[in-house]
Amino acid sequence: MHDDMIWVQLTVPADVDDVFAVLADGWSYSGWVVGASHIRRVDKGWPAVGTRIHHSVGPWPFVIEDTTEVRTMDEPHTLELDARLWPMGAAVIRFELREVAPATTEVRMGELAVRGPGKLIPRAAQQVLLTPRNRETLDRLSDLAVGRSRAATAER
Repeated sequence: MHDDMIWVQLTVPADVDDVFAVLADGWSYSGWVVGASHIRRVDKGWPAVGTRIHHSVGPWPFVIEDTTEVRTMDEPHTLELDARLWPMGAAVIRFELREVAPATTEVRMGELAVRGPGKLIPRAAQQVLLTPRNRETLDRLSDLAVGRSRAATAER
């Protein structure tokens, strides 16, 4: 399945632990995921496998409430999510983090529609739609990770 995903990547000037810490903070999800507008609840233990973020997507008052669930997690290197957005269906989203130099992390994000009408969209069209959105998602994730890294450095 991972070969079929639509991938984007970004080099982030922060430690892999700082990048993963943003992913592990379920309450920050709407701050970096493009389209997420509100976090209603985060299951205790997030991001353990099977835990969920209960979120809203879209502009008010046209919000859709749904959940995102952790499929796999290998801290601080991998987080794979099942992101639901009824009525569009669901997608698997995978984050892969790799330290490429001190305080520098390569983040890869892959996405693949797996259920619902979104799965029927041809891959080329999905790529046109998802690539800009997911690049912006990684830019936002990077900003939060860099801010976290700088705050930690300032405290030392």
